[in-house]
Amino acid sequence: YNVRVGTAEDGDDDWDKRKDFLASTIRAFAPDFLGTQETLDFQRDYLASQLPGYDSVGLARDAAHDDGEMMAVFYRRERFEKLAEGHFWLSETPDVPGSSSWNSACPRMVTWVKLRDRRAPSAPPIVFLNTHFDHESAEARRQAARMIRERVDALVAQGDSVVLTGDFNSSDRDAPYSAVFAPGENGRASAVADTYRMLHPTPAAGEGTFSKFVATNRDGPRIDWIGVSHEWHVAEAGIEHAARDGHTPSDHFGVTAVLRR
Repeated sequence: YNVRVGTAEDGDDDWDKRKDFLASTIRAFAPDFLGTQETLDFQRDYLASQLPGYDSVGLARDAAHDDGEMMAVFYRRERFEKLAEGHFWLSETPDVPGSSSWNSACPRMVTWVKLRDRRAPSAPPIVFLNTHFDHESAEARRQAARMIRERVDALVAQGDSVVLTGDFNSSDRDAPYSAVFAPGENGRASAVADTYRMLHPTPAAGEGTFSKFVATNRDGPRIDWIGVSHEWHVAEAGIEHAARDGHTPSDHFGVTAVLRR
């Protein structure tokens, strides 16, 4: 769920006017994992207060100010034991906090957490990754997708299960989508698949996920994705169209998936 940065001047869609609607929409779906984008510290803290039973991990993307945008992730603490957490930047120096490359408009990053499922402690750990691609530079998006593909391939090769969420600022016809999900130049399949397209294989009208706060604005590109490694069974995959009086909880529709191993 891209929650829309909380300091934006959005009039009737300002954060304080919609935050309860966003929280109630999330609670209604009751996710085990939640990936957010454009999240400021007070938005993370508000969601945490409204989502009892969840722990979160997040770091401002510029790494210099605690109040900067982050890609905060949430997970159910009773269900999952945290084994590790971390961040890397979508740049030529991914381990340098706040770094950016490829004409990116701002630093972009991935926040991840490695979890053990308490209901299946002998199953492979789950690595949940969450990201937000650059909104201006096509080269930055392409390179970010390539980097994530390499990281995910390595995680799966070492035996981890993967869940990848994000606002990719790209449609499923663009190069970053192919870089993440399509077979590589050597013909090798990607380690992750697009949950939505697995269950809805034919592109159709109404798949847009950037609502601009308008409930009927559904015909743009599907830029928010959930990817999973291939051992997952995707039982459901959808786009959350919650609305009140024609307005949505955020300027993106949430995307959802129900997974089983």
